[in-house]
Amino acid sequence: MERAGWRRGGRDVVDAAVAVAVALLISYAIVDPPGRSSPWPAWAAWLVAAVLSLPIAVRRRRPRVVLAVACATGTGVTVAGAVAAGAIWLTFVPTVLVLYLVAATTTIAWSAAGLAVCLSAAVTAILIFYAQVFPGLAPAAAPSEMPAAWPIEIGTIGVFLTVAWAVGTVVRWKRDTTARLVRHLADAAVTDERRRIARELHDVIGHSMSLIAVKATVANHVAEARPQEARAALAVIEQTSRSTLAEIHRVLDLLRSDGDPRQDPVPAPGMADLPELAAHARSAGVEVELTVREEAAPPAAVAMSVYRIVQQALTNVVTHVGPTRCVVTVDVDGREAVIEVVDDGPRHGRPPRPGHGGHGGHGLVGMRERTKMYGGAFDAGPRPEGGFRVAARLPYDPDGTAA
Repeated sequence: MERAGWRRGGRDVVDAAVAVAVALLISYAIVDPPGRSSPWPAWAAWLVAAVLSLPIAVRRRRPRVVLAVACATGTGVTVAGAVAAGAIWLTFVPTVLVLYLVAATTTIAWSAAGLAVCLSAAVTAILIFYAQVFPGLAPAAAPSEMPAAWPIEIGTIGVFLTVAWAVGTVVRWKRDTTARLVRHLADAAVTDERRRIARELHDVIGHSMSLIAVKATVANHVAEARPQEARAALAVIEQTSRSTLAEIHRVLDLLRSDGDPRQDPVPAPGMADLPELAAHARSAGVEVELTVREEAAPPAAVAMSVYRIVQQALTNVVTHVGPTRCVVTVDVDGREAVIEVVDDGPRHGRPPRPGHGGHGGHGLVGMRERTKMYGGAFDAGPRPEGGFRVAARLPYDPDGTAA
């Protein structure tokens, strides 16, 4: 707010300085004109110049009203003969400067109408001056370097007004284009953030709820016959629920704009959490064989993407295949992370559980989006010998950005 006030104050100072400069130029032209002298007294030149230039100093207040005042003032003093023959175009310089601001701040229709009105008024005033006032003026004491002629005056004013309007229109177009681009980028950023948060919540909740559903089913079936196994299933459900709540709090913290210094941030999952992820899948009846080759520790963002891809792939196995054998291989060499998750398919020839077409749905979409962020390659589909394979390659730079 304070900076904006300083900016407006600086612009007002500049406008006042320009108004003073234009007033001095107009008064000098009236006192020592290139053509015939005005019949008005010399002291009136300063008053006329001040009245003509005042709109420049206040043009940012109400540009359209000030444009009407500037044009009317220039037209009036021209018809009244208080201007310099051969330099009448100076009388309309304030109108030119105000017209530029109008074109830069209002609609093109309004500014074009202002241009037409100002140009018509200037042409009419000049024709009246040269038809009625100019013949009665005293001849100049010395030959003029710039002969007084109405075509020159009209041409000069016409060019100045048109150029001012065109420049102001271009400035306004550039501002509008920049504003639209900024809004588009902001909307795109919001959309990307929403998609990222939705993907995080889907991965966290989908994996945990699949495991909880499997364990709850087991506990329900063996509660009476094997209470120890039921209690073990409930313990897994309790542990999974707690860890899921912690991860959900971490994701929701991304939505907080004010931050809470009293709340410790929950660390994002990474490569070190893959064994625990495999253990959760094993507790749901999937024989997971995990192999991690890590030549160099990947950046945190890459590590979390690797974790999420493996998490979603195992979630699909638990949800749609059930008890089976699954091989998870993660290879990180400092330049890229290669992930492969292969399962043997349902045992005893049982078809996959319905839903999402086997392994389809939002899970594959989320894994593909994570891979695309790094410009990598993603492939998922059934294997000829049975089962399903998910493969992803994430190239990255040392700073964690896409390679």
